[in-house]
Amino acid sequence: MELQQLRYVVAVAETGGFTRAAERCLVVQSALSHQIAKLEKELGARLFERNSRRVRLTAAGEAFLPAARQALAATERAQAEVAAVTGEVRGTLSIGAIATITAVDVPSLMRSYHDRYPQVTMKLIHGNSDTLVRHVRDGRLDLGLLGVPPSFRADTAAGLDTRTLAVDRHVAFVAPDHPLAAPGAGPVPLERIAGEPFVDFPAGLAARAQAEEAFAAAGLRRTVEFEANDLTFIAGLVRCGLGITLLPSRLAPRLHGLAAVELQDGPVREERLAWNGQRRSPAAAAFLSAITTTDAVT
Repeated sequence: MELQQLRYVVAVAETGGFTRAAERCLVVQSALSHQIAKLEKELGARLFERNSRRVRLTAAGEAFLPAARQALAATERAQAEVAAVTGEVRGTLSIGAIATITAVDVPSLMRSYHDRYPQVTMKLIHGNSDTLVRHVRDGRLDLGLLGVPPSFRADTAAGLDTRTLAVDRHVAFVAPDHPLAAPGAGPVPLERIAGEPFVDFPAGLAARAQAEEAFAAAGLRRTVEFEANDLTFIAGLVRCGLGITLLPSRLAPRLHGLAAVELQDGPVREERLAWNGQRRSPAAAAFLSAITTTDAVT
């Protein structure tokens, strides 16, 4: 079993095809296919099901893929650790961030980090907090910038380490012609808005948990009539008068055309940095240090 074979398996799994995987790995498809077939023979099991329309992992492939990723990550960490002994930070740094992060100016932080550690290749991935936590846990991401309710604990994320970067209360965002947009309307108790139609993120996500927990704590129920995964769509639905939404107050500068209404006992969101302490690479350690010393943290 060779590392290159593991890279080919991961590439096929992530791109969904041998042709695209070969292009990503800068190798001819026949060579990639040959190496995967050789690995399958060594393992005694097929890793992929192939037909004219698609390529997908077999049950054996599903079991093999996480271990392949871990082996490749461990190899990269070993190389980076050796380089770090000589004072050189290099390798790959994969950062995940929610789209509504406000505590960190991510582009500015990445620029200052790149200037200091030019041999580190950085990747930025957007996603919801729940997905980012899973990817940090399984090694696909080194760090995650999350938005979570105070009830979120590191042990619920399988032992991840976390650091709180900012704490903010939610406000109600409403259309400009909504009665609550009138001057002097706030602060508004939750019971006053419980009967409003709501626009929110899909049920089960951390981005929605803050509001759900706040209404439950107050003994109130609300109705979410529209769901969207994207902040822009949520703002657009509210702007059209289809409902109201609860979001962190620090997002107000991004939500043009909406009125922010202060709430009594509004939901609380914590923005946290999460990482796997057992898999922290020198590149990730340097980023953790940078994020506490740079003025990109607000």
